[in-house]
Amino acid sequence: MSAIPSQLPTAAGTTPAAVSASAVDSVPAAVNVNTPVATGSAPWLPERVQGIVLAVAFPIALVILWHQLVVMTGTKLVPTPYQVGVMMWDFSFGGIHNDAFSGTILTHLLASMQRVYGGFALAIIIGIPLGLLIGKVKIIRQMLDPTLSLLRPIPVTAWLPLSMIFFGLGPRSAVFLVFLGAFYPILLNTIFGVRSVDPRLFEAASMLGCDGSRMFRQVVLPAAMPGIFNGLRLAHGFSWILIVVGEMTGVPTGLGSVIMDGRTLSRTDLVITGMIVIGIAGFLTDRIIVGINNWVLRWSPQHHG
Repeated sequence: MSAIPSQLPTAAGTTPAAVSASAVDSVPAAVNVNTPVATGSAPWLPERVQGIVLAVAFPIALVILWHQLVVMTGTKLVPTPYQVGVMMWDFSFGGIHNDAFSGTILTHLLASMQRVYGGFALAIIIGIPLGLLIGKVKIIRQMLDPTLSLLRPIPVTAWLPLSMIFFGLGPRSAVFLVFLGAFYPILLNTIFGVRSVDPRLFEAASMLGCDGSRMFRQVVLPAAMPGIFNGLRLAHGFSWILIVVGEMTGVPTGLGSVIMDGRTLSRTDLVITGMIVIGIAGFLTDRIIVGINNWVLRWSPQHHG
């Protein structure tokens, strides 16, 4: 029997080695792992700049739509963006309407900020320690959780008459209502943060001799911080929402008071101006909370705002 030849001729008269070489030449070059992958963003625009452009473009589009709808409907009840801009200028600097609201923005803004952050700070002082205790100590959770669950669904506006009885007419009632609105988001998110801590962290800390107050400071509190900051941001938003309700208690100054006066006087431009100032103030202070969150949780980039 004759030996099998090591190389068989192909139909084109070439050897398998030659075929392999030509096949390698025809394969596209390997994809470089360092080549950036398209993420859906515009290639000619840096991601940060694109975010700013989109964030600014959307409210501008809403303002244009607002103007067009007012012009198309011909309504006199809703002012145009230009009319609100004029009211905003007068509210800030005066010189146009020359009425009781001209140039008074700082007076009303500072009054509202004192009430908002007074109630917000009180909610932090009570809500975070109580949430840590309820989340970690079972007997306290069994004692307080049913009562808190019963009180939580009661609307803050339902407390308005009682707040005026307890604290009288004035800023203290507003602070109390803001406190109620901010308290539960902080409390519940703190409890959730503590309850979400991996039990193995407690076991490891115990093996290293960490117990008691050190366990709270070095294990419970750091692990619960993402949940706590979520609660702070929610509570901060509710605080600004409820300032309008809080300032219905007979206070003479404040953005909520301005909005209520605008409603009484049928001045929708003044109402919208107060709403815009509240929105801007709330946004700027929310950015401060996000900055603190990013600094405190710098060890956890996935929790950055």
